[in-house]
Amino acid sequence: MEIITMPVGLVQANCYIVYNKEDKNALVIDPGGEPDKIIDAIDSQQLNVKAILLTHAHFDHIGGLDGIRNSTNAPVYLHKSEWNWLAEPALNGSAKLMGETITAAAADKELEEGSIDIGGFTIEILHTPGHSPGSVSFVFPDDNFAISGDVLFQQGIGRTDLVEGDMATLEKSIRTKLYRLADDLTILPGHGPATTIGYEKKNNPFFPA
Repeated sequence: MEIITMPVGLVQANCYIVYNKEDKNALVIDPGGEPDKIIDAIDSQQLNVKAILLTHAHFDHIGGLDGIRNSTNAPVYLHKSEWNWLAEPALNGSAKLMGETITAAAADKELEEGSIDIGGFTIEILHTPGHSPGSVSFVFPDDNFAISGDVLFQQGIGRTDLVEGDMATLEKSIRTKLYRLADDLTILPGHGPATTIGYEKKNNPFFPA
């Protein structure tokens, strides 16, 4: 499996393209902006995008969503708790933080906790609220990595001062869901560099294990 990491948009949210070299099947995760840049990466590898997955529906993770969907015709997956956030700038944060409205068309499929197979990719969905009510982390057990959205960063955590954010809930998600994963599992966060579960358990100043 190959992973392309692309910081996009004004706040440089990480968009991830995960794909198999053999069959070129791919997933796009959190297309937060600059859709042309993401599409160029898809086309350069001749990828067949099977789905667009959203860790959550904040503006900086959905800004390029419609462009990618229109280009690939891939279905969009989002946790049901944020099903209406794509169309609501007051919920997705764009009205408060950007002073402009960022919206996207409705998602196609609801995400919920559990194992799912999409396009040959086996993913364990962890519901990890706190930063937002519908935040999820995508664990790829066969390749020992997870995409955590804005839940856990390298020596950081997601902010909890936006709609339905809650620090106690975020701590519970990290301690009971993410910190139970293997110490050597790589975390690919929504912003900034990669880290590991073991490193964060030892070095995260907010929630040390």
